Amino acid sequence: MTATLRLALAQVNPTVGDLAGNSALIREWAARGAEAGAHVVAFPEMMLTGYPVEDLVFRQSFVEASQRR
Repeated sequence: MTATLRLALAQVNPTVGDLAGNSALIREWAARGAEAGAHVVAFPEMMLTGYPVEDLVFRQSFVEASQRR
């Protein structure tokens, strides 16, 4: 018996700093992938933050918001 792994690629455009909106996109597209039979859904790098967190990591409110997501 051969195991099959189905991978979906989510080509979405996250918004910089929009943790709520980006996490909603992740949930939406993960559900779409699962409905299409995918076992794994791959997203762009930095999907949650929409941006390399370099300067945002120094904002306490941003760190706390990312931990809640």
